[in-house]
Amino acid sequence: MNQDSSSKERRCVNQLREGESLEQIFLAVDKQLRSNRSGNLYLQLRLGDRTGTLTGMLWNANEKVSNTFEKGDFVRIKGSTQVYNGGLQMIVTAVHRVAPENISDKSEFFVLDSRQIEQLFAQLTQQIRALKNHHMRNLADCFLLDEELTGRLQQAPAGIRNHHAYSGGLLQHVVGLISLCENVAPLYPAVDSDLLRLGAFLHDIGKVDELLYDRELGYSDEGQLVGHLVQGVAILDQKIRESEKLSGEAFPEELAWRLRHMIVSHHGIPEFGAVKVPMTLEAVALHYLDSLDAKMNSYTQWVQEDANNESNWTAYSPQESRKFYKPSVNTEQDH
Repeated sequence: MNQDSSSKERRCVNQLREGESLEQIFLAVDKQLRSNRSGNLYLQLRLGDRTGTLTGMLWNANEKVSNTFEKGDFVRIKGSTQVYNGGLQMIVTAVHRVAPENISDKSEFFVLDSRQIEQLFAQLTQQIRALKNHHMRNLADCFLLDEELTGRLQQAPAGIRNHHAYSGGLLQHVVGLISLCENVAPLYPAVDSDLLRLGAFLHDIGKVDELLYDRELGYSDEGQLVGHLVQGVAILDQKIRESEKLSGEAFPEELAWRLRHMIVSHHGIPEFGAVKVPMTLEAVALHYLDSLDAKMNSYTQWVQEDANNESNWTAYSPQESRKFYKPSVNTEQDH
Protein backbone atom coordinates (compact mmCIF):
# COMPACT_ATOMS: atom_id res chain seq x y z
CA MET A 1 0.00 0.00 0.00
CA ASN A 2 1.68 3.22 -1.20
CA GLN A 3 -1.07 5.73 -0.82
CA ASP A 4 -1.51 7.82 2.26
CA SER A 5 -4.17 6.98 4.78
CA SER A 6 -7.12 9.34 5.08
CA SER A 7 -6.99 12.07 7.69
CA LYS A 8 -9.52 10.11 9.80
CA GLU A 9 -7.26 7.04 9.94
CA ARG A 10 -3.85 8.58 10.54
CA ARG A 11 -2.71 9.74 13.94
CA CYS A 12 -1.33 13.28 14.07
CA VAL A 13 1.86 13.89 16.02
CA ASN A 14 0.01 15.80 18.75
CA GLN A 15 -2.37 12.84 19.20
CA LEU A 16 0.32 10.22 19.78
CA ARG A 17 0.75 8.74 23.24
CA GLU A 18 3.31 6.49 24.87
CA GLY A 19 3.15 2.80 23.97
CA GLU A 20 1.44 3.09 20.57
CA SER A 21 2.38 0.84 17.67
CA LEU A 22 1.64 2.26 14.26
CA GLU A 23 2.51 2.29 10.59
CA GLN A 24 1.81 5.52 8.74
CA ILE A 25 3.30 8.36 6.73
CA PHE A 26 5.24 11.33 8.08
CA LEU A 27 7.35 14.09 6.58
CA ALA A 28 11.07 13.48 7.06
CA VAL A 29 11.98 16.90 8.42
CA ASP A 30 15.54 15.88 9.24
CA LYS A 31 17.77 12.79 9.25
CA GLN A 32 21.25 12.12 10.57
CA LEU A 33 23.24 8.89 10.33
CA ARG A 34 25.26 8.61 13.53
CA SER A 35 27.42 6.10 15.36
CA ASN A 36 27.23 5.13 19.01
CA ARG A 37 30.19 4.54 21.35
CA SER A 38 30.57 1.02 19.99
CA GLY A 39 30.79 2.28 16.43
CA ASN A 40 27.38 0.94 15.41
CA LEU A 41 25.35 3.17 13.10
CA TYR A 42 21.86 4.42 13.85
CA LEU A 43 19.53 6.81 12.06
CA GLN A 44 18.08 9.76 13.98
CA LEU A 45 15.02 11.24 12.30
CA ARG A 46 12.79 14.22 12.85
CA LEU A 47 9.29 13.20 11.78
CA GLY A 48 6.57 15.75 11.30
CA ASP A 49 3.11 16.68 10.17
CA ARG A 50 0.97 19.83 10.44
CA THR A 51 0.63 19.42 14.24
CA GLY A 52 4.29 19.08 15.22
CA THR A 53 7.37 16.89 15.13
CA LEU A 54 8.93 14.06 17.10
CA THR A 55 12.24 12.21 17.10
CA GLY A 56 12.47 8.81 15.44
CA MET A 57 15.33 6.38 16.19
CA LEU A 58 16.21 3.53 13.82
CA TRP A 59 18.83 1.34 15.45
CA ASN A 60 21.25 -0.86 13.50
CA ALA A 61 20.96 1.37 10.44
CA ASN A 62 23.45 1.76 7.58
CA GLU A 63 24.22 4.07 4.68
CA LYS A 64 22.12 1.98 2.29
CA VAL A 65 18.99 2.56 4.38
CA SER A 66 19.84 6.23 4.92
CA ASN A 67 20.27 6.80 1.18
CA THR A 68 16.80 5.49 0.31
CA PHE A 69 15.23 8.86 1.17
CA GLU A 70 16.19 12.49 1.71
CA LYS A 71 15.17 15.31 4.03
CA GLY A 72 11.85 16.68 2.88
CA ASP A 73 10.61 13.32 1.57
CA PHE A 74 7.43 11.62 2.68
CA VAL A 75 8.23 8.35 4.45
CA ARG A 76 6.14 5.46 5.70
CA ILE A 77 7.27 4.67 9.22
CA LYS A 78 6.65 1.50 11.19
CA GLY A 79 7.42 1.65 14.89
CA SER A 80 6.27 2.28 18.43
CA THR A 81 6.24 5.33 20.69
CA GLN A 82 7.97 5.77 24.03
CA VAL A 83 8.82 8.62 26.37
CA TYR A 84 12.51 9.40 26.72
CA ASN A 85 13.85 12.28 28.85
CA GLY A 86 10.35 13.69 29.11
CA GLY A 87 9.76 13.78 25.35
CA LEU A 88 7.88 11.45 23.05
CA GLN A 89 9.96 9.59 20.49
CA MET A 90 9.40 6.71 18.11
CA ILE A 91 11.50 3.56 17.92
CA VAL A 92 11.47 2.92 14.17
CA THR A 93 11.65 -0.60 12.80
CA ALA A 94 11.12 0.23 9.12
CA VAL A 95 11.22 3.32 6.92
CA HIS A 96 10.29 3.60 3.23
CA ARG A 97 10.08 6.61 0.93
CA VAL A 98 6.62 7.47 -0.45
CA ALA A 99 6.33 9.30 -3.77
CA PRO A 100 4.62 12.71 -3.43
CA GLU A 101 2.00 11.77 -6.06
CA ASN A 102 0.83 9.01 -3.73
CA ILE A 103 -0.02 11.47 -0.95
CA SER A 104 -3.75 12.17 -1.13
CA ASP A 105 -3.72 15.27 1.10
CA LYS A 106 -0.38 17.04 1.47
CA SER A 107 -1.93 19.67 3.77
CA GLU A 108 -1.83 17.01 6.52
CA PHE A 109 1.94 17.41 6.63
CA PHE A 110 2.44 21.17 6.59
CA VAL A 111 1.59 23.70 9.30
CA LEU A 112 0.28 26.20 6.76
CA ASP A 113 -1.52 25.20 3.57
CA SER A 114 -1.61 27.24 0.35
CA ARG A 115 -4.93 28.84 1.24
CA GLN A 116 -3.64 30.05 4.61
CA ILE A 117 -0.46 31.44 3.05
CA GLU A 118 -2.53 33.27 0.45
CA GLN A 119 -4.64 34.80 3.21
CA LEU A 120 -1.58 35.83 5.20
CA PHE A 121 -0.02 37.52 2.18
CA ALA A 122 -3.26 39.39 1.49
CA GLN A 123 -3.24 40.58 5.11
CA LEU A 124 0.41 41.65 4.82
CA THR A 125 -0.36 43.61 1.65
CA GLN A 126 -3.18 45.42 3.42
CA GLN A 127 -0.99 46.14 6.45
CA ILE A 128 1.91 47.78 4.68
CA ARG A 129 -0.17 49.60 2.07
CA ALA A 130 -1.90 51.34 4.98
CA LEU A 131 1.29 53.27 5.77
CA LYS A 132 0.61 57.02 5.73
CA ASN A 133 4.15 58.23 5.01
CA HIS A 134 4.41 58.28 1.21
CA HIS A 135 8.16 57.54 1.18
CA MET A 136 7.64 54.39 3.24
CA ARG A 137 4.55 53.40 1.26
CA ASN A 138 6.45 53.74 -2.03
CA LEU A 139 9.27 51.65 -0.59
CA ALA A 140 6.81 48.98 0.57
CA ASP A 141 5.28 48.87 -2.92
CA CYS A 142 8.70 48.09 -4.39
CA PHE A 143 8.81 44.97 -2.22
CA LEU A 144 5.25 43.95 -3.14
CA LEU A 145 5.92 44.40 -6.86
CA ASP A 146 8.90 42.03 -6.69
CA GLU A 147 7.14 38.71 -7.36
CA GLU A 148 10.32 36.68 -7.01
CA LEU A 149 11.05 38.16 -3.58
CA THR A 150 7.47 37.87 -2.32
CA GLY A 151 7.35 34.30 -3.60
CA ARG A 152 10.33 33.44 -1.42
CA LEU A 153 8.81 35.35 1.50
CA GLN A 154 5.74 33.12 1.29
CA GLN A 155 7.85 29.94 1.30
CA ALA A 156 10.55 30.76 3.84
CA PRO A 157 10.52 29.69 7.49
CA ALA A 158 11.42 32.18 10.19
CA GLY A 159 13.97 29.78 11.64
CA ILE A 160 15.35 26.26 11.48
CA ARG A 161 14.37 25.10 14.96
CA ASN A 162 13.48 27.87 17.43
CA HIS A 163 10.27 29.50 16.15
CA HIS A 164 8.02 29.45 13.08
CA ALA A 165 10.31 26.76 11.70
CA TYR A 166 8.11 25.68 8.79
CA SER A 167 7.25 26.76 5.28
CA GLY A 168 5.38 30.07 5.42
CA GLY A 169 6.59 30.66 8.97
CA LEU A 170 8.41 33.88 8.10
CA LEU A 171 5.28 35.35 6.54
CA GLN A 172 3.18 34.31 9.54
CA HIS A 173 5.73 35.79 11.94
CA VAL A 174 5.89 39.11 10.06
CA VAL A 175 2.10 39.45 9.84
CA GLY A 176 1.75 38.64 13.55
CA LEU A 177 4.50 41.09 14.47
CA ILE A 178 2.97 43.93 12.44
CA SER A 179 -0.36 43.22 14.17
CA LEU A 180 1.37 43.58 17.54
CA CYS A 181 2.92 46.86 16.39
CA GLU A 182 -0.47 48.16 15.27
CA ASN A 183 -1.90 47.50 18.72
CA VAL A 184 1.06 48.72 20.79
CA ALA A 185 2.14 51.86 18.91
CA PRO A 186 -0.99 53.92 19.84
CA LEU A 187 -0.10 53.44 23.52
CA TYR A 188 3.16 55.35 23.01
CA PRO A 189 2.56 58.59 21.06
CA ALA A 190 6.30 59.27 20.74
CA VAL A 191 6.72 56.11 18.63
CA ASP A 192 6.43 56.57 14.85
CA SER A 193 3.77 53.96 14.03
CA ASP A 194 4.60 53.83 10.31
CA LEU A 195 8.30 53.38 11.00
CA LEU A 196 7.64 50.64 13.56
CA ARG A 197 5.34 48.71 11.20
CA LEU A 198 7.71 49.00 8.23
CA GLY A 199 10.61 47.95 10.47
CA ALA A 200 8.59 44.88 11.49
CA PHE A 201 8.09 44.02 7.82
CA LEU A 202 11.81 44.46 7.05
CA HIS A 203 13.50 43.08 10.17
CA ASP A 204 13.85 39.47 8.94
CA ILE A 205 13.66 40.03 5.18
CA GLY A 206 17.24 38.80 4.83
CA LYS A 207 16.07 35.30 5.82
CA VAL A 208 14.72 34.77 2.30
CA ASP A 209 18.43 34.54 1.32
CA GLU A 210 19.93 33.29 4.57
CA LEU A 211 17.89 30.09 4.75
CA LEU A 212 17.33 27.10 2.47
CA TYR A 213 13.76 25.84 2.29
CA ASP A 214 13.14 24.28 -1.13
CA ARG A 215 13.03 20.75 0.35
CA GLU A 216 14.86 20.74 3.64
CA LEU A 217 15.51 23.53 6.11
CA GLY A 218 19.06 24.79 6.41
CA TYR A 219 21.42 27.69 5.81
CA SER A 220 22.73 28.92 2.48
CA ASP A 221 26.47 29.51 2.07
CA GLU A 222 25.79 33.26 2.00
CA GLY A 223 23.66 32.93 5.10
CA GLN A 224 26.43 31.12 6.95
CA LEU A 225 29.06 33.66 5.90
CA VAL A 226 27.08 36.89 6.26
CA GLY A 227 23.74 36.35 8.04
CA HIS A 228 20.28 37.80 7.59
CA LEU A 229 20.95 41.14 9.30
CA VAL A 230 23.56 42.15 6.73
CA GLN A 231 21.57 40.52 3.93
CA GLY A 232 18.47 42.41 5.04
CA VAL A 233 20.24 45.77 4.86
CA ALA A 234 21.48 44.90 1.35
CA ILE A 235 17.92 44.11 0.20
CA LEU A 236 16.63 47.32 1.80
CA ASP A 237 19.26 49.45 0.06
CA GLN A 238 18.40 47.89 -3.29
CA LYS A 239 14.69 48.64 -2.80
CA ILE A 240 15.43 52.21 -1.70
CA ARG A 241 17.21 52.76 -5.03
CA GLU A 242 14.23 51.27 -6.87
CA SER A 243 11.77 53.48 -4.99
CA GLU A 244 13.81 56.58 -5.83
CA LYS A 245 13.82 55.62 -9.51
CA LEU A 246 10.08 54.93 -9.59
CA SER A 247 9.05 58.01 -7.58
CA GLY A 248 11.55 60.41 -9.04
CA GLU A 249 12.50 61.76 -5.61
CA ALA A 250 15.21 61.01 -3.10
CA PHE A 251 14.43 58.75 -0.14
CA PRO A 252 15.07 60.65 3.13
CA GLU A 253 18.57 59.76 4.33
CA GLU A 254 17.72 59.82 8.04
CA LEU A 255 14.73 57.53 7.46
CA ALA A 256 16.94 55.09 5.57
CA TRP A 257 19.42 54.92 8.44
CA ARG A 258 16.67 54.45 11.02
CA LEU A 259 15.31 51.50 9.02
CA ARG A 260 18.80 50.01 8.70
CA HIS A 261 19.27 50.44 12.45
CA MET A 262 16.06 48.52 13.18
CA ILE A 263 17.27 45.60 11.07
CA VAL A 264 20.74 45.36 12.61
CA SER A 265 19.57 45.89 16.22
CA HIS A 266 16.41 43.79 16.44
CA HIS A 267 18.21 40.89 18.19
CA GLY A 268 18.74 43.24 21.12
CA ILE A 269 22.27 42.50 22.29
CA PRO A 270 25.51 41.31 20.61
CA GLU A 271 25.34 37.98 22.47
CA PHE A 272 22.17 37.23 20.50
CA GLY A 273 23.60 38.43 17.19
CA ALA A 274 22.73 42.13 17.19
CA VAL A 275 25.19 44.35 15.34
CA LYS A 276 24.02 47.31 17.44
CA VAL A 277 21.83 47.56 20.53
CA PRO A 278 18.47 49.31 19.88
CA MET A 279 18.95 53.08 20.13
CA THR A 280 15.64 54.49 18.88
CA LEU A 281 12.17 54.11 20.38
CA GLU A 282 11.02 52.16 17.33
CA ALA A 283 14.03 49.82 17.48
CA VAL A 284 13.42 49.14 21.18
CA ALA A 285 9.76 48.37 20.56
CA LEU A 286 10.59 46.16 17.58
CA HIS A 287 13.10 44.13 19.57
CA TYR A 288 10.71 43.33 22.41
CA LEU A 289 7.67 42.69 20.21
CA ASP A 290 9.72 40.47 17.89
CA SER A 291 10.92 38.49 20.90
CA LEU A 292 7.33 38.21 22.20
CA ASP A 293 5.96 36.80 18.95
CA ALA A 294 8.87 34.37 18.57
CA LYS A 295 8.73 33.18 22.18
CA MET A 296 4.96 32.68 22.19
CA ASN A 297 5.16 30.58 19.03
CA SER A 298 8.01 28.51 20.44
CA TYR A 299 6.44 28.04 23.88
CA THR A 300 3.02 27.18 22.43
CA GLN A 301 4.60 24.49 20.27
CA TRP A 302 6.51 23.11 23.27
CA VAL A 303 3.31 22.81 25.31
CA GLN A 304 1.29 21.29 22.47
CA GLU A 305 3.94 18.67 21.66
CA ASP A 306 4.67 17.72 25.26
CA ALA A 307 4.25 13.99 25.89
CA ASN A 308 3.78 14.27 29.65
CA ASN A 309 0.04 13.55 29.67
CA GLU A 310 -0.14 12.57 33.32
CA SER A 311 0.74 16.04 34.58
CA ASN A 312 -0.30 19.65 34.18
CA TRP A 313 3.38 20.45 33.65
CA THR A 314 5.52 19.87 30.61
CA ALA A 315 8.86 18.17 30.74
CA TYR A 316 11.78 20.42 31.68
CA SER A 317 13.02 22.53 28.77
CA PRO A 318 16.85 22.80 28.91
CA GLN A 319 16.75 25.57 26.31
CA GLU A 320 14.42 27.74 28.40
CA SER A 321 15.53 26.42 31.83
CA ARG A 322 11.96 25.82 32.98
CA LYS A 323 8.81 23.73 32.78
CA PHE A 324 5.55 25.11 31.41
CA TYR A 325 2.14 24.82 33.02
CA LYS A 326 -0.58 23.15 30.96
CA PRO A 327 -3.95 24.26 32.37
CA SER A 328 -6.62 21.57 32.29
CA VAL A 329 -9.47 24.11 32.54
CA ASN A 330 -10.33 26.73 29.92
CA THR A 331 -10.53 30.01 31.84
CA GLU A 332 -12.36 31.87 29.08
CA GLN A 333 -15.88 32.79 30.13
CA ASP A 334 -18.92 33.09 27.91
CA HIS A 335 -20.26 36.62 27.65
